[in-house]
Amino acid sequence: MNWILLSIVSAVLLGVYDAAKKWSVQANAVPIVLLVSVSIGAVLYLPLLVWSTFWRETIPFDSFVVGPLSWREHGLIASKSVLVGASWTFAFSALKHLPLSIAAPIRATSPFWTIVIAILFFGERPTPLQWTGIVIVLIGFWRFTLVGRREGIRFTRNRWVALMTAATLLGACSSIYDKWLLQTAGFDPVTMQAWFTIDLVPVMVPLAIWWHRFDAPKRSAGSQRPPAAVGGRTSQPFQWRWSIALVSPLLILADWFYFVALSDPEALVSVVSVVRRSSVVIALGFGAKALSEANFRAKSACVAVILLGVVLLTWHG
Repeated sequence: MNWILLSIVSAVLLGVYDAAKKWSVQANAVPIVLLVSVSIGAVLYLPLLVWSTFWRETIPFDSFVVGPLSWREHGLIASKSVLVGASWTFAFSALKHLPLSIAAPIRATSPFWTIVIAILFFGERPTPLQWTGIVIVLIGFWRFTLVGRREGIRFTRNRWVALMTAATLLGACSSIYDKWLLQTAGFDPVTMQAWFTIDLVPVMVPLAIWWHRFDAPKRSAGSQRPPAAVGGRTSQPFQWRWSIALVSPLLILADWFYFVALSDPEALVSVVSVVRRSSVVIALGFGAKALSEANFRAKSACVAVILLGVVLLTWHG
């Protein structure tokens, strides 16, 4: 399958993944949602890992074989897990408090940050068309801040917007690292994804322990009191929802198509990132229809401007 088509499939799955995330973290304990989600992903990959280790020759397709890694290679994958774990912690925490129709478009600016990082750290020089795209993205983002004010969200002062922006920046770093791992370090997609997914579990455990030790609501048996205030904020109990079980499978599928697309030598990471972030359209629609979030038309116009800028920014002509 062509790498652009693979990217489109990844974008659709990513949009549904965003909706499942929002449904999972609403009024819920984010650290436990994260740990349960990544644990489900690890459980899904463990049988394939065992199969590849002991009965590799019976696997019908080489693209499903999880290869062995050296200690150095484990370190490279673990570094990605830490990077992504930090990004997810920020993103899930912000998503709990922000409307999906605001959080998802912020994440859609990830290709913009990818280019900025390339300019600052890799000495790349944007073309005039790319500069135009950068300006358009900034205009769209500025317009988006004005829409956010209608809902009482000031982008320059809101901690959750800051967290989502930090998550997006870390996600952009991860995209660049993905390309290096797949095209320079020589990892195959399924090996990278399997070990990365398994390594995410120990990354998320400390935060879950912290929540259980300090933030978990303390209730006596039969108590009907509301969640306790901890550190000036309301602490919430963990609630199981079936959407939590869908988070990891959706991301595994979305990432598998993404990694396969990115492993193609002809693939352009900036273009793949743009196509993937078009998933914001699905998230925007879900926020408006299922969650009854406000200002759908105004947000849609801002998202259209941001995506236009990102397309120009990544255009290779």
